[in-house]
Amino acid sequence: MFSTIRKWGSFVKISHTVFALPFALASMAVAARDTRGWPGWRVFLLVLGAMFCARTCAMAFNRIVDRKFDAMNPRTSGRHLPTGEISLPSAVTLNVVSAIGFIVCAWYLNPVCFYFSPVALFFTCFYSVTKRFTDYTHVFLGIALALAPIGAWLAVKGSDLTLLPLRESVLLPVLLAVGVVFWLVGFDLIYALQDYEFDRSNGLHSLVVAWGPKNALRAAFLSHLLMWGVLLAFGITARFRGVAYLVGMLVILVCLLMEHFIARKRSFGWINVAFFRLNAVISAVFLIVTLAEVVFFDFFRIKR
Repeated sequence: MFSTIRKWGSFVKISHTVFALPFALASMAVAARDTRGWPGWRVFLLVLGAMFCARTCAMAFNRIVDRKFDAMNPRTSGRHLPTGEISLPSAVTLNVVSAIGFIVCAWYLNPVCFYFSPVALFFTCFYSVTKRFTDYTHVFLGIALALAPIGAWLAVKGSDLTLLPLRESVLLPVLLAVGVVFWLVGFDLIYALQDYEFDRSNGLHSLVVAWGPKNALRAAFLSHLLMWGVLLAFGITARFRGVAYLVGMLVILVCLLMEHFIARKRSFGWINVAFFRLNAVISAVFLIVTLAEVVFFDFFRIKR
């Protein structure tokens, strides 16, 4: 039983949930600021369910449509579909069931989430085919990930959007989503370095193939600087006044600089360190300091 769960968890890369989920939870906490960041168990569990189902649907779809390229690529030839460890019908079933699960969660959240759920599913899956026709595949992946904080915001605020000021109904979630797009573009460019030769020889598109590794790394660095600036603007717009957010932003900046140092100075074997560990720290730190501002500093300001 445990081995089966582990196999399916590895198939959809459950560990990579650490990237999008903290931003979604941070967005949810800010949206529920009037109640110290807590939207209630019902909304919280439905957001978690929607996140899990959306990621599972997207990753299953990615593995399905990329299975032939995965089999040809030495780095990915050991994945579950190329090796036959998981059958294609099983993967398709998981994809469909998780898509239905996402729509059901959206239905129980509020009408706005339900109406936009097919759009969200389209973008989360569409990324997987973009490498066949556009160099900007990283941007589409960024948009797919950026839907997580917007969706979490709508889960809390969707029922009364028309009653909210512009800052709360549009600006804050959009700023956070833009920050996530720049963050994703930056680290996906670094990750794509591993497949530069394979993608170029097999007609697959990416900015790494189009611009070359050195220029792609420069673009990744610029993208991460923009991400950092947008997150700083998010904190200012959200009126975070405690020291926690500033400390968190400094930690995030250090992690970004370390990530690019590793990507430039180390071998490709170190890319997973830059990709997974440092970006996991970035998302976790952002969630922690956002919660600190919403749960603790807001509370003490109100008390005074």
